[in-house]
Amino acid sequence: MRFNPKARLDTSRVRDRGRASGGGGGGFGTGGSSIPIPGGLRAGGGIGGVILVVLFIVVTQCMGGGSSGGAFDTSRMADTNRYENCKTGQDANDNPDCARVAVENSLYDFWSHELGGKFAPEQGVVTFGNATDTGCGQATSDVGPFYCPTDQTIYLDTTFFEAVLQGQLAGPSGAFVEPYVLAHEYGHHIQNLLGTMSRVKTQQGPQSDSVRLELEADCYAGMWAKAATTTEDADGNVLFSEISDADIKNAIEAATAVGDDRIQQQSGGRVNPEQWTHGSSAERVKWFRTGFTTGSLKACDTFATDNL
Repeated sequence: MRFNPKARLDTSRVRDRGRASGGGGGGFGTGGSSIPIPGGLRAGGGIGGVILVVLFIVVTQCMGGGSSGGAFDTSRMADTNRYENCKTGQDANDNPDCARVAVENSLYDFWSHELGGKFAPEQGVVTFGNATDTGCGQATSDVGPFYCPTDQTIYLDTTFFEAVLQGQLAGPSGAFVEPYVLAHEYGHHIQNLLGTMSRVKTQQGPQSDSVRLELEADCYAGMWAKAATTTEDADGNVLFSEISDADIKNAIEAATAVGDDRIQQQSGGRVNPEQWTHGSSAERVKWFRTGFTTGSLKACDTFATDNL
């Protein structure tokens, strides 16, 4: 994975809140009510509620359906200025924090081209440590990266990749793993803009709407990965100069590591499809590849098929 060293980076949508003292209860709440984490695994091994890209499929409480969700203004929260020195693509090549900015910029460029007038950027990509407040309640590091539709913000504890994905889930450690995760989360933002989230009625099971939503986000991540080296910004610059076969292999291995069946196995339990919220490893890989090979929103419509 290499970035165009001459490209300019836009840090306006990427913020860091630093590390919070203390910890939360591992749950999320709105208005004081507890929001369960769909499919949260409480078995041994310390995985807890970690399911990659936890989406609060609290469609009755947190559903934006494309709305601006102005009840929680993330831009007013503290910012450590972690990303202020990220200026160019060369900075992204040299610094993982700046690479995060470049990935967000590339996702912005791709989806603005893909959706045209239907597109609106996310309110922010917010990194944090330990815990943070969100439009969906308080988040702790336990839940992994996620998108909150209420405030249209992607939240990410950057320790997740080493401590959980690589450690507890035995996932890959390549440089393209985090871009795959961010692209999946951005896919949830696209679903929010398109109104797809309002279609989610069933939250568990191998054919559930929750699984369909997650697999579609994987497909959207594949669409972006295919086009990232050719998508231009407003100045005509391409941010990614290279995404290698090894990078795509990283993404596929990450998708494998966070399949519901794989997480159930890693937590010491039996594989129970009736508890699935995100889909199996094979399904997650299949839909990432579908997006990568077709580059088509229509081909990514997991709600239109019985063959997940």
